[in-house]
Amino acid sequence: MREYEVLMNPNPIVKYLRKPSSEFTRYDIIRFIEENDIEQVNFHYVGEDGKLKTLNFVITSRYYLESIFATGERVDGSSLFTFIEAGTSDLYVIPRFRTAFVNPFSEVPTLDLLCSYYTKEGKPLESAPENILRKAHERFKKATGYKIKALGELEYYVIAPAETNSEFPNTDQKGYHASKPFAKFEQLRVEAMRLIAQCGGKIKYAHSEVGNFTTDEHYYEQHEIEFNPVDIEDAADQILLAKWILRNLAYQYGVTISFAPKISQGKAGSGLHIHYMITDQDDQNLMVAENGELSDIALKSIAGLLTKAKSLTAFGNTIPISYLRLVPNQEAPTRICWGETNRSALIRVPLGWTKKTQMIRDANPYETAEVPYIPGKQTVEFRVPDGSADVYHLLAGMVMAIQHGFEMPDALDIAHNLHVEVDIFKPENEHIKNRLESLPRSCYESADYLKQDKLFYTQDGVFPAGTINRFINQLKSYQDEDLSERLYGKPQQIIELVQQYLHYM
Repeated sequence: MREYEVLMNPNPIVKYLRKPSSEFTRYDIIRFIEENDIEQVNFHYVGEDGKLKTLNFVITSRYYLESIFATGERVDGSSLFTFIEAGTSDLYVIPRFRTAFVNPFSEVPTLDLLCSYYTKEGKPLESAPENILRKAHERFKKATGYKIKALGELEYYVIAPAETNSEFPNTDQKGYHASKPFAKFEQLRVEAMRLIAQCGGKIKYAHSEVGNFTTDEHYYEQHEIEFNPVDIEDAADQILLAKWILRNLAYQYGVTISFAPKISQGKAGSGLHIHYMITDQDDQNLMVAENGELSDIALKSIAGLLTKAKSLTAFGNTIPISYLRLVPNQEAPTRICWGETNRSALIRVPLGWTKKTQMIRDANPYETAEVPYIPGKQTVEFRVPDGSADVYHLLAGMVMAIQHGFEMPDALDIAHNLHVEVDIFKPENEHIKNRLESLPRSCYESADYLKQDKLFYTQDGVFPAGTINRFINQLKSYQDEDLSERLYGKPQQIIELVQQYLHYM
């Protein structure tokens, strides 16, 4: 890591040790703890419910510290996962040193780390969420020689008393990039960015989003935090940590934050759009060809995602209200297609700075320095998932779908045939919309598609069969196959359903 990158890194551990987090060792972390008067350590890991779990330690000696860092600790797996029997439930949780951060909420100096699960034999737990993602990525790298970087667009609503919006009222559904004082919770968002960055998150930017409205009792304001591309395993970690940080801030501010895909009928829903890029082993972006157009690598990856989009909803759209968001004319996809900058498509290719320009000089006439061309920023955006996504399983499924695109002999033809550059919801484009397949319309239907693709996800042992069965059973248990019809014209029942899933993931 270059010196100026260390000095400007917001993670105090990186700055103190003067090395990137990817190179942290056990003794690096112990040195930081000793020399910075850290009093406690927290281990974090993900349970079956997708939320962060915590195990607290008080540091009593260097020997004790070395012990937990060298061998981890044991936990009751049967209380974390339904598939683990109580009679053989012990698991090890082993810290990943690259994830270390100083806890921004602890009353005493505390260092936190994310952990992975291991069995009594010392093997990675096959069904652990972070391990499933790791297996998928390793399989992809072995088959292709490439890597995948990813980032999330984390959308959420802040919910506060109605009088919050009494002065300088924000206009209903016109909150996109609003500034204070119209956007009431800019400060919470900015503080979240600062803390996420200090905890190792690589943030691109953040802003207020379209959705905002006021009821008799509450004011709802939508925001988004978007990350920068990182290795896909790290992308999952930072989404998880960002949710944890936002919820802790909401608790401090006395407001509610929800990542629910739908808060109210007729109002903007919250997605968890996933951008990705395929790189070589030296991190060079391979999404654009020499002519500035999408490369065959990018097109094949798109075809793979389109082919498996229906079953991917089982990981990315996991609760009944997910399918109240996936409706026409809401900037959420309903049909299987892709396009450049097309927000009605399932996959969008955003602007990627693929052309050499002089925009900065045009905007700044006194700029005389050479304008650098910075290649490698092109990503592809998968717009289906929402805040209910089980992010490790979702990203693992996406990796497998992308690899499938490389292996399909007709991938380029599929990409060509499903390319759409018009708004398919306009009446004049009805004929285009009608030739495109639809996404599932319920958890129940999503489960059916996952069942059809079960052998695909379990190949090479990436997803254990029991994990797939658990998703199928959970999705079926909602019995929501005709939910939209049952809720039509019943706003109170919709409100009650939304409240049920306000803090699901």
